[in-house]
Amino acid sequence: MNLIKSALLGARNCLCASSRQQRLAQLASTGEVPCSVAFYHRVADTVANGWTMSTQQFREHIDYFQSRMTIVDLAEVQWRVREGHSVDQSMSITFDDGYADNMDYAIPLLIERDIPCTYFVTTQNVINGKPFPHDRDAGQPLQPNTVAQIREMSDAGIEIGCHTRRHIDFSNVHSIEHVRSEIIEAKDELEQMIGRPVHYFAFPFGLPAQLTQAAIEIVHEAGFAGFCSAFGAYNHIGNDWFHIRRFHGDPEFERLVNWCTYDTAKARTEPRVQYFLPPAKSFEQTQAMMPSMPVPHITTFGSFHA
Repeated sequence: MNLIKSALLGARNCLCASSRQQRLAQLASTGEVPCSVAFYHRVADTVANGWTMSTQQFREHIDYFQSRMTIVDLAEVQWRVREGHSVDQSMSITFDDGYADNMDYAIPLLIERDIPCTYFVTTQNVINGKPFPHDRDAGQPLQPNTVAQIREMSDAGIEIGCHTRRHIDFSNVHSIEHVRSEIIEAKDELEQMIGRPVHYFAFPFGLPAQLTQAAIEIVHEAGFAGFCSAFGAYNHIGNDWFHIRRFHGDPEFERLVNWCTYDTAKARTEPRVQYFLPPAKSFEQTQAMMPSMPVPHITTFGSFHA
């Protein structure tokens, strides 16, 4: 984002600040403040790929969230959406893929500050130690997390989520056996890795094209409590709680502020994702499978040992 565009967006944020605050106050009065979920990939100051942000930028984001929003976990987001009770601005933080560099700064910072986070892992890259295909193809073979690091994060209180076995694009997969392997086998591998249940799934790429009916059905069949997209949207109260909508934790700070102050234009242009699930599991039945995750709640963590 160039300086001119950043300045224009900053000016727009300032001009809209009062009207947005009034709108949020109206939504708060009826318990309908939308929930925000941001996703990140890699936080590091070296060898940047297209999804890397610096440690300083990440710290600025966390400072902003803590000063203006309530930071919650994904279970709390789902509870607010379903129960129709959200009286303040909330933020849930997630990571995708599983980059080793996140252990150097981002994860210790979150645990030091007792901030909830869901860390979505592509299992085969972690197990085999091979770089992600998109980085290898770009000539930047960055190191994924190790199994030991994922276990250490889980033991320290970071929620580990599933991001398939091989970071596949479901829009290009036409074999139901392949879909099942990338979802169900990935969940099994991850649960064996950390010795705990895995409750959430995030679609690689996360655009409407990847959110196929077959894949969502198998996510549901596998017993996940919900799935995450990544096309940029809010979680509106009373909406579909099984589908958790996320936006990019943009390194351009003004774009992040624009999202966090609730841009109604973005809300109006959100893509529609339609799918159908068998009525096998109600929200209460899903929660009964997760006795360690009562709702509503805000998670706090213990000490982290790097």
